[in-house]
Amino acid sequence: MTLTMPEGLAPAIRVDVAPAFRRDESAPDQRRFVFSYTVTVHNGSSHSVQLLARYWRITQGSGKVQEVRGKGVVGQQPLIGPGQTFRYTSRAILDGPVGVMEGAYTCVDPASQRLFEVAVAPFRLAGPNQVH
Repeated sequence: MTLTMPEGLAPAIRVDVAPAFRRDESAPDQRRFVFSYTVTVHNGSSHSVQLLARYWRITQGSGKVQEVRGKGVVGQQPLIGPGQTFRYTSRAILDGPVGVMEGAYTCVDPASQRLFEVAVAPFRLAGPNQVH
């Protein structure tokens, strides 16, 4: 099923991601590299939107791919009003010092009950002294 964004929302929903290596939680000698990523969803439209589900594709430096699907984010299905933002932080654990994440959020326009997806552009997870 292809979900399209309702008219008037397409350019108005923006997702920014800020990843960070978590040295204090990582154990490189055990091939455990922990990254946090803070996501900010900006609703620049004149409509409220609700984030219902997430999809992540995590590609590790080794080529291993993991797909994660789930309801909401960090236990929430936030309703983001016009001009508002929603921010949360989560984590990913890799078996190497580099990887790439990308994905999408499934959202609904509560007024029309139309589902749509908001793409999350690929972003790099890289430990210290790694090529960026």
